Amino acid sequence: MEASNSTQISGFLLLGLSKEPKLQPLIFGLFLSMYLVTVFGNLLIILAVSSDRHLHTPMYFFLSNLSFVDICFISTTIPKMLWNIQTQSKVITYEGCITQMYFYILFAGLDDILLTVMAYDRYVAICHPLHYMVIMSPQLCGLLVLVSWLISVLYSLLHSLMVLRLSFHPSVQIPQFFCELKQVVQLASSENFLNNIVMYFAALLMGVGPFSGIVYSYSKIVSCICKISSAQGKYKAFSTCVSHLLVVSLFYFTALGVYLSSAVTHSSHTSTTVSVMYAVVTPMLNPFIYSLRNKDLKTALKSLCLTPSIKDQLY
Repeated sequence: MEASNSTQISGFLLLGLSKEPKLQPLIFGLFLSMYLVTVFGNLLIILAVSSDRHLHTPMYFFLSNLSFVDICFISTTIPKMLWNIQTQSKVITYEGCITQMYFYILFAGLDDILLTVMAYDRYVAICHPLHYMVIMSPQLCGLLVLVSWLISVLYSLLHSLMVLRLSFHPSVQIPQFFCELKQVVQLASSENFLNNIVMYFAALLMGVGPFSGIVYSYSKIVSCICKISSAQGKYKAFSTCVSHLLVVSLFYFTALGVYLSSAVTHSSHTSTTVSVMYAVVTPMLNPFIYSLRNKDLKTALKSLCLTPSIKDQLY
């Protein structure tokens, strides 16, 4: 194996979404808008949950954590892309690329695990409603979030350390708007077989493991709902899961799209488009999915948005 010369690399070139100079202002405006909507929408969810005591429950505790992670997730890629467009530069330093890659993998993994934790929360709420607050104690909720962070940190650290062992030619061009792990590994000038093995094996564990947990939780939920005699009771029980199911579907379909686009097609345009759906569109849509179908959350958001004078007149 070649000796690593990664310390000699000054940086990489991010080719971005388009090479056309005329499209750069449009891309800048579009992605700046999407970024602001994502941050503002998820921040509203966090503020609404923290300000309304009726929402101080395990379900909304996990939702606020998911919103925080989504803000961090999109912030690992879009600000750098916007900065490069504004400065008309495509350069990202070697250290900056590794850092961006680390946090991108970290928050993607957190999203994955938190969705599994939220599925377990819905399972306990529907299948064991009388013991829900006892089982989902504040201590357990905090422990679940802590374990989620720990697993994601170790998962991301593994990949980052594996990339540090690789060598690269000067001025490597990455056909993406951020430092994507698979793209960086494939562009290495040294042997990357071990990296590929670790990358696919770890991705399989992080994909199949949490997804199996979600499927198992919802199989139990469906079984419990089927035992409910009244149609209204079935609808009420299932309605608490709809938003989560939509978010899970969006997350896994776009994640699968990223994997398939990189494994099946060699088109950088296709891979970039799917990555935008996964890294940008999904975090942006999550707060809308949860708020539009949740009466308690909509009430809290309306209360949060009202000025103190209007609230005094109403109450």
